[in-house]
Amino acid sequence: MESGNHYAIARRRMVTEQLRARGISDERVLKAFLAVPRHRFVDAAVGGRAYDDCSFPIGYDQTISQPYTIAFMVASLDVNPLNRVLEIGTGSGYQTAILSLLARDVFSIERLAPLLKKAEGVLGGIRTGSIRVKVADGALGWASYAPFDRIIVSAAMPERPLKLLEQLADGGRLIAPISESAECIILFARQGEIVTERRLARCSFVPLLKGEG
Repeated sequence: MESGNHYAIARRRMVTEQLRARGISDERVLKAFLAVPRHRFVDAAVGGRAYDDCSFPIGYDQTISQPYTIAFMVASLDVNPLNRVLEIGTGSGYQTAILSLLARDVFSIERLAPLLKKAEGVLGGIRTGSIRVKVADGALGWASYAPFDRIIVSAAMPERPLKLLEQLADGGRLIAPISESAECIILFARQGEIVTERRLARCSFVPLLKGEG
C-alpha cells in the first residue's frame, strides 16, 4: 500500500476511534485533525504509529501529546475563525498546525530554540493558516500582540497563569494544565474584570520550561 494512503487511513481511524468515539463532536476540530499529517511531526521511525492513542518523545525531554488530549483541549477552547490564539509551548508544531486551521491567527511561543526551528521546518512544508512564532519564556506571554481571544498552554504550569490572564481579551478563554494541587486541565473565562475557572479533567503533562523571557 502506498504510504500516503496508509497515513490517510490511519488518520481517519484516529479521528473516528479516538476522537469522535470519545465525545469530540466539533466538526471543525475533527476536520482539522483529518487535515494535519501527524506523522510529519514525530520521528520517521515511528511511522504509522504516529496516529496511535499515545504520546511520543520529540527530543529535549519534551513530548507530542496523544491526539485525544490535544483534541479535548482545543475543542474546550471553542476556537472560531475570527479568533487570535496564543499558544504556549510550540513543541513539535502539531497543535500549532491544528489551531491555525481553526483561528484567524496563531501566535506560538517555544522556550527551546532547536525545537522551534525543527517545528518551523515541518510547518513550512504543509498547509497551515497564519502562524507567528518566537523563542521566549511562555509564562510571560506575548504582550506586544495582546489581547488574545484564546490562549492554550501545552505544558503544566505550577500555579494560576496571572501574566497570561492579563493578556486574555474580554470574552476570551484560556486553557492550561495546572499542577498547583492535583494536576488538572483548567478552563479560565474572562467577562470584563471577572475571571472564572472550571476544572475539566485530570492530566499529566511535562512541566512548562521557564527562564529566558
